[in-house]
Amino acid sequence: MSNLVLRFATVSGQGLHWWLKRNCSVTPTQLAWVYVSLCLVSLTIAGFFWSMGARLVMPFAGIELVAVGAAFLAYARHATDGERISLTDAGLVIECETAGRLERAEFRREWVRVEPTVGDRSLIRVSARGRSVEVGRFVRPELRPALATEIRRALRAA
Repeated sequence: MSNLVLRFATVSGQGLHWWLKRNCSVTPTQLAWVYVSLCLVSLTIAGFFWSMGARLVMPFAGIELVAVGAAFLAYARHATDGERISLTDAGLVIECETAGRLERAEFRREWVRVEPTVGDRSLIRVSARGRSVEVGRFVRPELRPALATEIRRALRAA
């Protein structure tokens, strides 16, 4: 594996790892802190106007915070989505996480086929012995053939 030129993978320990995920600038924890601070500011301002006699400000602030909270929750639910492909001496392991649900597939490296699903820019199908998994959702379509080639070379080199 030492002669491989890797664009997407990292080498750690005795294996290669491809970690494909969304490019999110804010983690769910950071988003929660932003939401809490937004609630404090909004409720403070709404409370001030409510105490001055504007009674409808507080319900509208509540509706606003619920709507923003729902949008933040939808974002945070998929912020950590990703695909992890690990190639070790034991085999190829693919883990796909979507909205907190993890799917895992293990393949023996001798039997693995890596090919595009439909065309060159489609998702990459990794299959062996009747089982298949599609990866590459978090890679730009024009880079998927390069990723497939890299995985194939790594499988052959090992």
